[in-house]
Amino acid sequence: MKYASVTDRLAGLAGAKWALHARARAMKAAGEDIIEFTIGEPDVPTPTAFIEIAQRSMASGRTGYSNGRGEPGLVAALAARYSARRGRPIGPDQIMCLPGTQTVLYAILRTLAETGDEVLIGDPMYATYEGLIAQTGATAVPVTLHPEKGFRMQVADVEARITPRSRVLFLNTPHNPTGAVLRPEDIRALGELARKHDLWILSDEVYEDMIFPGVSFASPLDFPELAERTVIACSISKSHAAPGFRSGWCVGPAEFCARLLPLSETMLFGSQPFIADLTEFAVSEPSPVAAGMAERFSRRADIIAQALDGVGGLRVHRPEAGMFILIDVRATGLSGETFAGTLLDQQKVAVMPGESFGAGLSGWLRLSLTQPDDRIIEATKRIAAHAAAILGNAA
Repeated sequence: MKYASVTDRLAGLAGAKWALHARARAMKAAGEDIIEFTIGEPDVPTPTAFIEIAQRSMASGRTGYSNGRGEPGLVAALAARYSARRGRPIGPDQIMCLPGTQTVLYAILRTLAETGDEVLIGDPMYATYEGLIAQTGATAVPVTLHPEKGFRMQVADVEARITPRSRVLFLNTPHNPTGAVLRPEDIRALGELARKHDLWILSDEVYEDMIFPGVSFASPLDFPELAERTVIACSISKSHAAPGFRSGWCVGPAEFCARLLPLSETMLFGSQPFIADLTEFAVSEPSPVAAGMAERFSRRADIIAQALDGVGGLRVHRPEAGMFILIDVRATGLSGETFAGTLLDQQKVAVMPGESFGAGLSGWLRLSLTQPDDRIIEATKRIAAHAAAILGNAA
């Protein structure tokens, strides 16, 4: 039997990257005491007020069909939110609501790129980005993000990768997995490059509300001169501790949204109205949980850095935002995959190998910061012991 070519393009780009996480979950289900640092799930439950809004909405009959753009109340709330944050009018015709950031990014890229095009993307990158680009038929063109430059994308590195086929510059700030946050001067320079080469700018900003102390957030949407070529994606999954509700949106030019609308209607024909009501309530006020998560994750990053940086050949890269921290294990002589696999087997600590996030993180590990402090402290002891044992065996 024949299958569509998209299935070949996506082969190995989805669940395969999460194989170690799946193995850790299986070990945990079998009764083993696994300390899990693999996925980025908020460390607090969805606020009760959000759940009550959804319940009341369902009880009142808000369970029917919606539309491809989003419920009017939510669209209006998002337009007000972004108008206030960006200091200029953002109209309802510049908003599209879809289920979660993943679906939003799928739809955006489907609207902007196709076979023969190229999408410039930082390496390392979030694990699903490669597949999101591949589904369009376009080619992902990796742009190295250097640890010595804080993993912030550099204009010269992007310009060296631009070809006549380049169509989209895909940004992620705050960045997953590195926790890097682009500065206004970074975005201004990258924006000038996009204007010079007539590129779209796509910015995944799902961690916008989870910035660590001493760091400020900036977006391409801040710059009016970039408005005609900028599309941003966001959701309530991280900032509002509501990943299971799958509620996301994009903000872009009105013409872009008009072109995306038929695609949205073809894909989904609307999200659930009761989830839209929850989201409208959530985005109309500051998140009640984001600041607390940012404080805890920043503190836990300090705990890990103080415990492991320089120990057993390990180097820790401290994040500026988000819910992850990176550890460089190359001095042990092992790949990230091998280190992570043996760490799980021998020390019962589950982390993500850096290779799941691109060649740029070969020999690194990504750890989530969502476990309680005592579990993090115990895990650092196990990781240090594992690195010491590897170096001892090598000697």
